[in-house]
Amino acid sequence: MDLATLWFWIVAFLFVGYFVLDGFDFGVGMSLPFLGKDDVSRRQIINTIGPIWDLNETWVIVAGACLFASFPEWYASLFSGFYLPLLIILLALIVRGVSFEYRHQRDDVRWRQRFDWMIIIGSSLPALLWGVAFANIVRGVPLDENHIFTGTLFTLLNPYALLGGVVTLLLFFTNGVTFVALKTDGALHQQARALATKAGIFTLVAAAAFLAWTVAAHYSPAVLVAAVLAAITLIASIVANVRDREGWAFAFGSATVVLAVGTLFFALFPAVLPSTIDPAFSLTIENASSSPYTLQIMSWTALVALPLVLAYQGWTYWVFRKRVTRASVEAAPVHT
Repeated sequence: MDLATLWFWIVAFLFVGYFVLDGFDFGVGMSLPFLGKDDVSRRQIINTIGPIWDLNETWVIVAGACLFASFPEWYASLFSGFYLPLLIILLALIVRGVSFEYRHQRDDVRWRQRFDWMIIIGSSLPALLWGVAFANIVRGVPLDENHIFTGTLFTLLNPYALLGGVVTLLLFFTNGVTFVALKTDGALHQQARALATKAGIFTLVAAAAFLAWTVAAHYSPAVLVAAVLAAITLIASIVANVRDREGWAFAFGSATVVLAVGTLFFALFPAVLPSTIDPAFSLTIENASSSPYTLQIMSWTALVALPLVLAYQGWTYWVFRKRVTRASVEAAPVHT
């Protein structure tokens, strides 16, 4: 395997990690209007991701930086053609982060309600738009001979991409609700389990349609195997949730995200951004990558840094592994 191919899969790994980690906390944010029956339960929901949401979000920064350094042509074409959706994602993430920090700063019902809706919107938009973006990357976009995007925003809003956005929205929502069930107790725990089961059914239908479409359009053995495994793990997550095994349900749900996003990268390989105008205009691993020397330096850096990042992430989750009980939230001050 040459270095350009290796870095394609490293970038894929980083985006998969981001979709798993930030994906479920998007789902937690989206669950507020369905599970937050009072302010205590809403605080309980938010506190499940309070210590980890910002750490999860750093994965997209690392993924974007690695994409820029290893495939500058891909990065340039992607961020110019997808400028508006990516800008909306960025603004939504900013609004969401501010809301987590400011929601508890004033003991006022309307103040908290406004920030709750900012969390909901700031979680929903990225969950939808990331799916639209990656589905378009796999489907291909109108690139000319200079690798310049010649379409419009409406070019990106095609049926395949919109279905991809719905699937990521539902996948993240279902896995986020499962995480709430895993991390809470009492009535909220039971409500989250029931909601995860219902959401899981809708997710299964949408994901099956999208993965079948992907396999039909970009068939390869790897694509087929990843898609089938994604369907199996999603079913296993729903079954585990019904049996009150939320730990297994969350693990299988996370595996579903890994396999679903992996299906897209398998379908994309060895291209990085296909052209719908002429296949000869497509960006591939070979014509979009940095120089071998740059990739070599990056490889040595990743060999040292990546294990440290993974170890720190694992340690953080271990430290904050306990459930967020209703009693502990009631005993805590409402604002500081």
